Amino acid sequence: MVRAGIIGANGYAGAEVARLLMGHKDVEVRYVMSRSFAGQQYEGVFGNFKDINGKELCDIKLSDMAEDADVIFTATPQGYLQGELVPSILDKCRIIDLSADYRIKDVCVYEEWYKLEHHSKELIEEAVYGLTEINRDKIAGCRLLANPGCYTTCSILTAYPLMKEHMIEKDSLIINALSGVSGAGRGAKIQNLFCEVNENAKAYSVALHRHTPEIEEQLAYAYGDKVTLQFTPHLVPMNRGILVTETAKLSKDVSYQDVRDVYDKYYKDERFIRVLDENVCPETRFVEGSNYVDIGFKIDRRTGNIIMMGALDNLMKGAASQAVQNFNVMFGFEEKEGIDMIPMVP
Repeated sequence: MVRAGIIGANGYAGAEVARLLMGHKDVEVRYVMSRSFAGQQYEGVFGNFKDINGKELCDIKLSDMAEDADVIFTATPQGYLQGELVPSILDKCRIIDLSADYRIKDVCVYEEWYKLEHHSKELIEEAVYGLTEINRDKIAGCRLLANPGCYTTCSILTAYPLMKEHMIEKDSLIINALSGVSGAGRGAKIQNLFCEVNENAKAYSVALHRHTPEIEEQLAYAYGDKVTLQFTPHLVPMNRGILVTETAKLSKDVSYQDVRDVYDKYYKDERFIRVLDENVCPETRFVEGSNYVDIGFKIDRRTGNIIMMGALDNLMKGAASQAVQNFNVMFGFEEKEGIDMIPMVP
């Protein structure tokens, strides 16, 4: 059994990691850590764990947890654990970090967009970006994994094949993304109150959203050259889900089958990516509660553009189930173990 610890277990993503790991046949959850809820029973914070997880939320240093764990999942805000993430800890256990601290390779870009000083720059190069379907070979056996977030996972996977094959003009990509409210976390914020969100939809962080450079960096690796794109997120009144609509100029005249063949080239054998049939658009309700990403596309002959669409559950493939998928690859388990659930409808 692999011994696991979870830091930030009181948040939505951390609780989802705990839920999935408790259903994993090869994992023992040893620690559920939360400084703000330390001393409370986990089932008292999340009632869904009643008579399932009787552990007490603890406040423990990362270095102490590393002495008794094989892997630690860190579902914490950006910058929260950088000072403790040192090579001596990585010599004791592996870390799957759900924050953005190790996703962006250019530390100057990270510090500019996140307005934080990075305190463990020496680990950035070693960290592996955890998009399983793209970096599977690098993930296997790595010590420090940077788990992508919801907007980035959906945005990158939706456009990746066409960027990789230079089928779209690299600087023409415009991404509009919709997110459920759980993507903002569990903290009490006025803008996330029911009366503020219900019966409303709004754009936010326009031209400033900090996931923008992460998406650009990963799609630049795919294309082989710097990519500049427009990313606009929107908040919509639902609990879970990400839907992206991505528009780009086609680099040449192509048919539906040409595009479909490119998607199939990269995703045909991927269990958790479903390329939908022609004229079928992804919907968040058909991926909810699962590790699936649904992708569709439409060629607009009138404008010479292609519209690519993707949907996923932001707490699952956008956070926790992707972390467990990466964990499975890191430790050599069957990739679907613990995350092979059918989406919930309704």
